[in-house]
This record gives sequence, C-alpha cells and structure tokens, in this order.
Amino acid sequence: MTPELVIRGRALVDGSFRDAEIQVLDGRITAIGAPGSGLAAQHAVELADDEVLIPGLVDTHVHINEPGRTEWEGFDTATRAAAAGGVTTLIDMPLNSIPPTTTPENLRIKQDAARGAVHVDVGFWGGAVPESLGKLRALHDAGVFGFKCFLTPSGVDEFGHLDAEQLEAALEELSGFGGRLLVHAEDPIVLHAHENGGGRGYPAYLASRPPQAELIAIRRVIEGVRRTGTPAHILHLSSAASLPELRAARAEGLPITVETCPHYLALASGQIGDGETQYKCAPPIRDEANRDALWRALLDGDIDQIVTDHSPSTPALKFAGQGDFALAWGGISGLQLGLAAVWTAAAERGIPLQLVLGWMAEAPARLVGLHDRGVIRVGARADLAVFAPDERRTVHAAELLHKNPVSAFDGSELRGVVRRSWLAGRQIHPTAEPAGTTPTGQLLTRS
Repeated sequence: MTPELVIRGRALVDGSFRDAEIQVLDGRITAIGAPGSGLAAQHAVELADDEVLIPGLVDTHVHINEPGRTEWEGFDTATRAAAAGGVTTLIDMPLNSIPPTTTPENLRIKQDAARGAVHVDVGFWGGAVPESLGKLRALHDAGVFGFKCFLTPSGVDEFGHLDAEQLEAALEELSGFGGRLLVHAEDPIVLHAHENGGGRGYPAYLASRPPQAELIAIRRVIEGVRRTGTPAHILHLSSAASLPELRAARAEGLPITVETCPHYLALASGQIGDGETQYKCAPPIRDEANRDALWRALLDGDIDQIVTDHSPSTPALKFAGQGDFALAWGGISGLQLGLAAVWTAAAERGIPLQLVLGWMAEAPARLVGLHDRGVIRVGARADLAVFAPDERRTVHAAELLHKNPVSAFDGSELRGVVRRSWLAGRQIHPTAEPAGTTPTGQLLTRS
C-alpha cells in the first residue's frame, strides 16, 4: 500500500526537535527519516519555517456534560474545540451529565450520545459514588479507564461525595481488580469552617477554600493508598502546600500520580477583579508564589501532567448573582486554549516546549495506558498537530469552538497557535469534518 501522508519539517522525536520526514500509513507512523530521505506518500505537507510537528495532546480531564446538560457543552462542540487546540484524545469525566457515568447502563447512555458525534477519540471515566460502592467491578469491565470520586460535595446532586469510610471502601474494592481512583481532594470539614457570605470580591471566595482543605484530604488519600496499595490520582492540584507530603509518599513508592491545570499555571489571584466569575473554579486559582511553586514541582517531577479540567456551563450560571462568587458555577472552559496558555507561561520562564508536550501529551497517555499516543515514533498512531510556537493571538471568547462564549482567557494575548491537527492521519483541524459527513473520532474503552 502507498502511504497516505508524509510531513516534512521540524518534529518532536525522541524528546527533542529535529528536522525529519514523518510517513503515515493506515493511521500510524511507519517511518521517520532524516531530511532528504525522500519518503513517499499520496499527500505531502511541508511545514513552514515557523511551524513544528507535535504529537496530539491527550487530555484526561474533560467535562462534556452530554446528555442531560448539553446546553453547557456537548460532544460535537467539545471535540471540535479539542481538535483546534491540538487535543486528539480526551477522557470524559463521569459528571456533569445526566445520568452520571456510575453504572454500566449509564455508560452505555453516554456512549450512545457520543457515537457518531466526536471529532477526536473519546474515552470515559467511571464514578465512585456512595450508591456504586460494591458494584465498581461491573463498570470497570464495561471499559471505563478508572473511577473519579469527590471528598466534598461535587456541585451536582446526582453525583454524591465519599466520606472517610467510603473512601477507604472504594480503595479496598478497587485493589481487588487493579482499578485506579481519581480524587477531587478537598476536605468538607475545612471548607465548612471557612464558609463566608460570598459576594463579588474574589478574596472572600479564595478564603473559603484554603490550602488546608487540599492538604487534609490528600493526607487521607495517602493513608488509604498506603493501606490498600490501590493507585490514586490527585486531580487538579492547586495548592503547593500539599507537595511535600505528596513528594514523600511517592518517594516511599506509593502509586500516586498528580495533575495540575493551565489556569493554575497561567493565572494568579491578584489579577481577578470584582465579579469576574469566569475565573471561579474549585479548588481555586491562588497567588503568584503558589503558581511559581507549581511550576517548580513540574520541573522536579513532583507533578506528572497538565490537563485542562474543561468544565463549562451556560453564561447565566457562570455569572449568576451578577458575578457573586458564592452563586456562580465553578469551572474553567480551557479545552481549546490549554496548550497556548501553558506554553505562554512556560516560555516566559524559559521552559522548553518539549517539556510542556511531555506533560500534556505523553504523561496523560501513560496514565490511561494509551502508550501509542502522545509521542511521535514508528508504530505510534498518527495523531499529530502543527504548532506555530511564536505566533501570538488575542483570545476572543465568542470565537472559540466550545458551546458557550465564556473564557478565563478572554482578552489575553497567548503565544502559540495550532494550525492543523490529524487524527490517525486524517486532518480534523482546521476543516474538522465537512458538513454532511460523519466525524471520524472513535469511542475508546480500557483494554
């Protein structure tokens, strides 16, 4: 068979950028040659001098919300935005859809809603809620990649949180079949003790979710992992105060992984004005010193990966109460802008692009066992993107592809633009799928 595609230019190969020719056949990379190798294909792409070829990103923390809350976000809009941001694989969270992904039956409902509507490949996390404890194996066998839980109220009534005893029970249950627990780690007792009257000022909201809430909850997870040996993943770490204990636990050999998010690395509390609830998320965006500590933790290997925690809602919910931080929905819409936001902040610190891509492509792929994604190598899937790292653009929320025109990065000048994306060798951005054709993204299950 004649290869379908060859791409020539600077590419991220073996951890560094070099001039190369990348040949694609039947959706996979079949050869990587030096410049001038003359690798042949039906279609050739020559990268411009300001472009590099990067692996498609893998985002393991995305809330798509369909079915049930499709007015917040849906599979079509979310995956179009993903493709435009260089994300070629994502794993959908078990909430805020209705029903939540907490049973095999609910997983099938979610898959039915997604089938034929996704422009990138999509897998699913399951939910560990009080009602599903003791029945997690069936959902694991149905193909979810692991289980998410909250240790404090989730914000939606249909997805309950686990108390201390239930957390222990979930870890013990998962240890019996090799499952992984993802944890939204905030302590409800600490949060209750810091409740306040809210309002339009961000300092009051920040004070309501102090670093101690994350620290106490993470300690509880560490203790549970030590007792059961069950792998646990700390979601959206916002507070650097928890890093010493996480570092010690990992040095002990405990199977704990950690993620953080673009908004914690690119934004800081001092820039959030009254009523600017587009910045509200939980745990919250903290100060500059904390942000710098998160970057150091990435460089030191104490944080494994960066994912968006794309969690959109309607503008009415996001700006509820005329910008009252106690009433507004907490979530950042970042799927299309994650790479640009992180790269902008990284470049300011002199951090090379290849490290950013390791945190946003290879490491998340490794977390979910998709080892043929997130890298450019022979045999890997041809999930690729063309990135112009020095091109700058001003973000206009109304121009983004996700469902609702709300963004914490609205008006920001970001560095880096994704100009093309391929999924298994087929271009999905900027054209995505032409009208009247079926999107080519696939639904993934844990193998």
